[in-house]
Amino acid sequence: MTTYSFDAVIPIVCVTLAGLVVMLAEAFRGRGEKMPLGGLAVIGLVGAAASSVLLWNRNATSFGVVTADNFALFLNLVLVAVGLMTVLITAQTADRDKLPAGEFYATALFALVGMMLMVQASDLLVMFLALETMSIAVYVMTGIRREAVNGTEAAFKYFLLGAFASAFFLYGVAFLYGTTGSTSLDRIGTIVASQAMAPNPLVLMAVGMLLVGFAFKVAAVPFHMWSPDAYEGAPAVVTGFMSTGVKAAAIAGFTRVFLSALEPMIGYWAPALWVIAAATMVLGTVVGVQQTSIKRMLAYSSIAHGGYLLLGLLAGSDVGKASILFYLAAYALTNLGAFGIIALLGSYSRDNDNLRDYAGLWHSHPVLATLMALFLLSLGGFPPTAGFIAKWYVFSAAIGAGYYWLAIIGFLSSVVSVYFYLRIVVMMFMTDRDARPVPAPVTGIALAGLALSLAGVLYLGVLPSQVIEWAQASVATIF
Repeated sequence: MTTYSFDAVIPIVCVTLAGLVVMLAEAFRGRGEKMPLGGLAVIGLVGAAASSVLLWNRNATSFGVVTADNFALFLNLVLVAVGLMTVLITAQTADRDKLPAGEFYATALFALVGMMLMVQASDLLVMFLALETMSIAVYVMTGIRREAVNGTEAAFKYFLLGAFASAFFLYGVAFLYGTTGSTSLDRIGTIVASQAMAPNPLVLMAVGMLLVGFAFKVAAVPFHMWSPDAYEGAPAVVTGFMSTGVKAAAIAGFTRVFLSALEPMIGYWAPALWVIAAATMVLGTVVGVQQTSIKRMLAYSSIAHGGYLLLGLLAGSDVGKASILFYLAAYALTNLGAFGIIALLGSYSRDNDNLRDYAGLWHSHPVLATLMALFLLSLGGFPPTAGFIAKWYVFSAAIGAGYYWLAIIGFLSSVVSVYFYLRIVVMMFMTDRDARPVPAPVTGIALAGLALSLAGVLYLGVLPSQVIEWAQASVATIF
C-alpha cells in the first residue's frame, strides 16, 4: 500500500541533520580542542540505516517526488556502508593529511544526501537537483587538500567536465518535458509507451542527452576522461568514496530512468549502450594493465567495473536488474577496502601508491598485505569472494538476455584484469622490501573498518543467497 507522508525522506533527513550538526560542532570547536566529529557522522548514518530498514516493504512516498521503495532502500543501505567505511578510515588519516575534519565529514555527508535523494527520486528535476548536490560536494572533496597542486587540478578538471555533463542531462530533461509536459518518471513512461512505435525526434534527442549525462557519472567510455586524474589527485579515502558512492547513485538513476520511464524505447538506446558497455570494459582493462600508479590502476579498474554494471542494465531482465544491486554492494565493499588500505599506507608528503611502494609489504604489514590481496582477488573475480558471485550473476543475466558477445567481451576483459591485480599481490608477497620508510601502524578504528569490509566481501562470496533474494525483492517494487 502506498502512503503519502514524510516517512520517505527520513533517511535523507538523518544524514542532513548529521551534516549540519558536524558543521556547528566544527564552528564552536576551540583551537586544538578534540571533538568526536566522526562519531556524530556515524550517529546520522546509523539513523539513516535504521529508518531504511523500518521503511522496508512500505513503499512510502513524500511530496509526490521522493519514493522509499525497496530498490531505493537497498541502495540507501549500500550508501550508508560507504559512508561508515569512509568515516572509519578517515579517523586515522584526517590529522595525518591535515584535512579539515569538520569540513570533510560535513561535505561527505552532504554528498551522501545527494546520492540518497538521487536513488529515491521519481522526478527528473529532483534527480537533477540530487545530482548537483552530490557533484558539488564531491568536487570540493577532490580538491580538499588545497596545497596539493595535482588535487586542485583534478578538482578543476572534474568540475569543468561535470558541468558539461550536467548541461546535457538538464537539456535532456527539458526536451522530455517539452514533448510529454511532465518531469515525473511515471507520466513520462506512460506517454513514451504510447508513441514508442513512432517516437518524436525530440524524445530521441532527450534519450541521447540523458545517456551522456549518466554515462559521465558512471565513468563510461568515452565520457571517462575525468576519472583517472580525479582518482589520482584526490586523497585516497576520497577516491574510495567517490568511486563507490557516485557510481552507485548514478547507476540507480540510470536504472530508474532507462528501465522504467524509457523502457518502451529500448530498441533505440540499447544498441548505443551495447557499444558503450563493450568499449568501457575493454578500455578500462587494457589501459589499466599499463599503469604503475595503483590509484590510476584502480581508476581504470573502476571504469571496467562500470562496464560490467552496464551489462546488467542492458540485460533488462529481472535477473539483470537484481544483479545490478548485488554488484554495487559487492563492489562498494571491495573497492572501499582496497582504497582504505592505500590511504592508510600513505603519508602527508607521499601517497605511496606506486607499485614499487608495495614491495615486501608482507614483511612490514602482514595484516594489511593479506587484506589487500583478498580485496584485489575479489576485484578480479576469484572465488570465494563477492566479486566472483557478482560477475557470475551479471554475466548470467547478459547471456540470459541474448547478449552473448557482450558477455564474452566482459569475461575476457575480466581475465585480462587479473594480471594487474596479481601484479600487486606478487609485489607484496614475493618481492623484497627496499629502503623505503615503513608506513605507520594502523589504529584499531581503521582496522575495524577494514575488517567489516572484508567480512562483507567474504559473506557475499560464500553465502550470497539472502542478499540476492533481497536484491530481487527490491527491483520488484519499481518494475
